Amino acid sequence: MAQLGKRYFCEDCGTEVLCNKAGNGDLNCCEKNMQLKEAKPLPSSD
Repeated sequence: MAQLGKRYFCEDCGTEVLCNKAGNGDLNCCEKNMQLKEAKPLPSSD
């Protein structure tokens, strides 16, 4: 299920997409499901 506002990437070719409409389908690239890209942690503000 594609989630609104989430980024997905292809491990094979490096393509990234931003989901702008949620849906029940899967995102595919290079004949594989795209993986959800995790958010980078924010640096600490010492």
